[in-house]
Amino acid sequence: MSHRSESGFEFSPVYEPLDGFDPEAKLGEPGQFPYTRGVYPTMYTQRPWTMRQYAGFGTAAESNQRYHHLIDAGTMGLSVAFDLPTQMGYDSDAPIASGEVGKVGVAIDSIDDMRVLFDKIPLDQVSTSMTINAPGSVLLLLYQLVAEEQGVSADKLTGTIQNDVLKEYIARGTYIYPPKESLRLISDIFAYCQKELPRWNTISISGYHMAEAGATPAQEIGFTLANGIEYVRAALASGLDVDEFAPRLSFFFVARTTLLEEVAKFRAARRIWARVMRDSFGAKNPKSQMLRFHTQTAGVQLTAQQPEINLVRVAVQGLAAVLGGTQSLHTNSYDEAIALPTEKAARLALRTQQVLAYETDITATVDPFAGSYVVESLTDEVEAAAVELMDQVEEYGGAVAAIEVGFQKQEIERSAYQIAQQIDSAERVVVGMNKFRVAEEEPYEPLRVDPTIEAQQTARLATLRATRDQTAVDEALAALKKAAQGNDNCLYPMKQALKARATVGEVSNTLREVWGVYIPADTF
Repeated sequence: MSHRSESGFEFSPVYEPLDGFDPEAKLGEPGQFPYTRGVYPTMYTQRPWTMRQYAGFGTAAESNQRYHHLIDAGTMGLSVAFDLPTQMGYDSDAPIASGEVGKVGVAIDSIDDMRVLFDKIPLDQVSTSMTINAPGSVLLLLYQLVAEEQGVSADKLTGTIQNDVLKEYIARGTYIYPPKESLRLISDIFAYCQKELPRWNTISISGYHMAEAGATPAQEIGFTLANGIEYVRAALASGLDVDEFAPRLSFFFVARTTLLEEVAKFRAARRIWARVMRDSFGAKNPKSQMLRFHTQTAGVQLTAQQPEINLVRVAVQGLAAVLGGTQSLHTNSYDEAIALPTEKAARLALRTQQVLAYETDITATVDPFAGSYVVESLTDEVEAAAVELMDQVEEYGGAVAAIEVGFQKQEIERSAYQIAQQIDSAERVVVGMNKFRVAEEEPYEPLRVDPTIEAQQTARLATLRATRDQTAVDEALAALKKAAQGNDNCLYPMKQALKARATVGEVSNTLREVWGVYIPADTF
């Protein structure tokens, strides 16, 4: 029987030592170039990874309550999900937002909502990741403003904004501005954080969403690292020095149930990035060469059928992430294929990580798979396939040029179609869905989002606009428009506008007015 990896490599029933394998060149020591064995010398032997739980739904008050439950359960890494209007830079009362407010995340329209979202949460003690891209600068500044109101200085804030717009053009679709202007805004964020928020991770360059769209492990890291190269080039073109911003770059990958290839994928990604940063961009600071990443277990592999099986899947996926050397991890709740997770399901997902960290021996040693014949062979194979894809992107002229002709999107769609065919034919077994099914599913009561949220948010916006200093808002938005038209950093006037209680939609619309919006080419 033939077995193939997710990237298409044929598994050998038995692996032998690799011919010509040079451990010093391919592995090095943990915490040293090329970082195959991990970015830190001790990895989890002294403390585990950051345990995050992705949460956000309905109103800011409801999400705040969930965050307090998670903190009480032992997590100090929050991960915020925003609703679709917020992700697209629209206020809750915008006609286009109708029916979507609070549905897939929390609705944030202004600093008033952000205050409620983080009420009584010590922002100098938690690390907060925000899954926000096109309006990433806006949500970051709102977070900073709320921290200032708490008396927390910016140099105490730790966390990440996703801020990866290129993958939106490839796989997800929540973009606003054209690529050139998006890259300009991202460079402004890099420069702003270097001066104002030195401990903040300015971008999470994401392969996760490509994987959820159907990318293989090799495509996931190949296209993600190609996007990373484009961001580095944009920052250098804006006048920043590579060692000024590169230490704050971070990445975001998926963890599938195919444990061996996932471990190999993470190790290969670290090795490729270290080489690119040192050899292509001349980065001298070791932190500039380190690929640090967050991992989320594979939502696309969860099933609505027999959802309790997802508990097993998530445990295996989480194990793959840890064995691959992740810096932080979100484990999906077992009911996420049906609806937003219930409080109990979210707590069980966190407990899964805690079992891995405190009841197993996988934290006792660094890179447990180092020297494994199969994993070292898979690492080389994934690396070679990813580098080949990166070279193809370069032939188009870089990630943006390849996006504009639809290269990455078409490659991922081809892989997704193959997976769908394999599932439909049961060649690829999905337990509980196309094999080992039950005649009747047990009833399940999903979390329901209050349908009146949209009306509540609309009322809050009306109150905000009636009580704020409109002259101050208008002046601040005018200053933002001027910065966007020129070369000044947009985040400074943007912060003043948000402090004056301008809304997320008003700030985004100001930039839309100057930069326009991105419309995909017909070739997509």
